[in-house]
Amino acid sequence: MTTNHYDVVIVGAGLAGLSSAAYLSSKGKKVAVLERGQLGGRAVTLKIKGFNFNFGAHAIYARDSSVLRTFEKELGLNIDWQDFNPTKAKYDIGSDLTAVPANVQGLFQTKLLKGMDKVLFTFEILKTMLKMEKGHPHMSIQKWMEKKQVNEEVREMMLTLASSNFFTREPEKIPSDVFFSYYSRLFTTNKPVSYIGGGWQALINEFVRVIEANQGTILIKTKVEKFQVENDRVVGVVTPEGEFTADEFICCIPPKEMAKVFAETRLEHAVAQHAEYEPTVVMVYDIGLKERIDVPFSYIYEKANNIFITDISYYDRTCVPEGGQLLQATAYMRQDEVGNKEAAEIRKQEIENLYDKHFPGWREQLVVPRVSARAIVQEIKWTMNQKPMPIFMPDYRNLFFAGDWCEGQGQLSELSFSSAMNVAKLILEKE
Repeated sequence: MTTNHYDVVIVGAGLAGLSSAAYLSSKGKKVAVLERGQLGGRAVTLKIKGFNFNFGAHAIYARDSSVLRTFEKELGLNIDWQDFNPTKAKYDIGSDLTAVPANVQGLFQTKLLKGMDKVLFTFEILKTMLKMEKGHPHMSIQKWMEKKQVNEEVREMMLTLASSNFFTREPEKIPSDVFFSYYSRLFTTNKPVSYIGGGWQALINEFVRVIEANQGTILIKTKVEKFQVENDRVVGVVTPEGEFTADEFICCIPPKEMAKVFAETRLEHAVAQHAEYEPTVVMVYDIGLKERIDVPFSYIYEKANNIFITDISYYDRTCVPEGGQLLQATAYMRQDEVGNKEAAEIRKQEIENLYDKHFPGWREQLVVPRVSARAIVQEIKWTMNQKPMPIFMPDYRNLFFAGDWCEGQGQLSELSFSSAMNVAKLILEKE
């Protein structure tokens, strides 16, 4: 049994683990990253028949104020940003298509709101931008809107927005303070949505490049069996390959995995609570086509069934062979649909119907489909009875947590990056 000592040991090589390792190693810390599987966690790019499929859209929201932009600048990351074109985004409202109100122009073009409702909705956006509305941590957005007697059309528009940004069919359950915190930032951004050329793999490669350039250690297929603790400190992690000791530790594995490695420690019960929480689950149905089907939009959202299709290859030409097209459909799931085979089949059929409606002829052009009936896009689902994990707990002061289930800024990958940055800064401030 060998022992290796580092300044910081990071367990888990998803976006949070890799970004915190890159940042800390760039600041002179001797870092080791331990990953039981492959790099990237859920941020994986899979190559099939010349198409690069991403496990989840490699979209970054509000990128001009994103923590990933901070990582990019401070670490010298090479990121091929492909910005979303709001004029190419449409809502399917049944018999018609209308503009997505992603900006002021889209707001005044959309048919979802009419006359005074547009004015009222614009007023709600303005109040959110100015942080005049902050919601309440003990009140869902549904209850908040009822209490404020928000107009029914405006209420529906706010829930439609929340559904698309929080990837849920149950937006009414989102805590109102989380809702307003998120939109106060998103409404003030100049780049609401951006994609990464080359997909998640391109970003993972950049973090790895920085870690290795700063003599960091990355070990894949290295399973952490347990955390070793003494009194109020973590002293090491045990793997089949040996024990890794460090001054500081960052745990970047989901709570369900944490429950095993923190058994019989002071954190056992606290972690168990978070391990029971429900993740945000969607169905993803990607199709690789041999020839492009040209349509006047790159994003279409069917409001009735909470399904959207993104033409990934419109923004990232590297993900397809020459002349090809990669479309990604995402269907939001209610909690009672998760794990239900009958419900999954219905959602799959609804997606195919949407492909038929807006991309006629796709079946004849199909090269490869990829269906994930139960794709986790975030390890925490925002409801009134679930809350994110703190980035540290008082039991062990040299142990930190980062990931999209932790406290931080934004949603989805932004939570991973922001929690990772906050943890890295706390460790550096100890000096």
